[in-house]
Amino acid sequence: MVVDVQCIMPALSSLCNCFHTKLIPTSPKCKMEGVEHVEFHEEAAMEIARKIIKTAVENFPNRGSDVHIPDHKEQAIGGFTTENIFHILGGFYRSTYRPLNNAIIEGRVRGAAGVVGCNNPKGRHDYGHITMMKELIKNDVLVVATGCGAIAAAKEGLMRPEAADLCGKGLAEVCRAVGIPPVLHVGSCVDNSRILTILANVVAEGGLGEDISDLPVAGAAPEWMSEKAVSIGMYFVASGVYTVLCQPLPVLGSEKLTRLLTEELEDQVGGMWGWDPDPVKAAHLMIDHINKKRKALKLRPMMYQTAPVGASG
Repeated sequence: MVVDVQCIMPALSSLCNCFHTKLIPTSPKCKMEGVEHVEFHEEAAMEIARKIIKTAVENFPNRGSDVHIPDHKEQAIGGFTTENIFHILGGFYRSTYRPLNNAIIEGRVRGAAGVVGCNNPKGRHDYGHITMMKELIKNDVLVVATGCGAIAAAKEGLMRPEAADLCGKGLAEVCRAVGIPPVLHVGSCVDNSRILTILANVVAEGGLGEDISDLPVAGAAPEWMSEKAVSIGMYFVASGVYTVLCQPLPVLGSEKLTRLLTEELEDQVGGMWGWDPDPVKAAHLMIDHINKKRKALKLRPMMYQTAPVGASG
């Protein structure tokens, strides 16, 4: 098991020592007792990779026979970045965000949502991510994902173009025309700032307001568990994005602070927080916000009707 510096719990080394697993940290910020540290240097990437693979091969006889590997495989398309997504949307001769803006303006796509964040041991693994994403794409909301949330979508098959079959009719038409899945993998959990870059480019393309807070978009971290998610969510809120959690921030003991974060903050920075433990209801908080922004922009009504709240399986 090779780890860098992201979300590495100190007890992981002790856990690995209980089994046959070799734990190899590669970052100078993530040294631990009782494990072999192999620091990564880009100029020696191949040599370091070979050393790690050799360690794994030598350790293989310790695996034993009591091993269960689920007989399940899934495919995913990744690599959507701020540097190339406009090429994918507009094609080689028309590399632009205009097709995305037009799809939203014309009512084929309701809006966009970022679904990101960790998994939370307080809930069923991946349930919040998958349930929320399926509800959003069913209601013609294009989803971008990072980190653990993106991996959850990939395992569920939501990052294949064929997942357009799970979408509302408008989003499905756009995905099939462009050849993209309805959930786009845009990087690791610290690449969330790329989503803001995409939103800034959408604003610059024109037709959807003058500020990120005008856009029919929302964000969510349905299974967050790390303080990192709080800081990331706060800079999205401060940038004008309505951001929803299924586990609320630890502020409910203060009525004034809760009211500030979930109601009053929008008047000051353009964004605010929301929370609901049910990922379907949380998704519809986002959809309601997107609809509110569409109405404020006086966009066309959605081309196609979608299923009522809670109709997901």
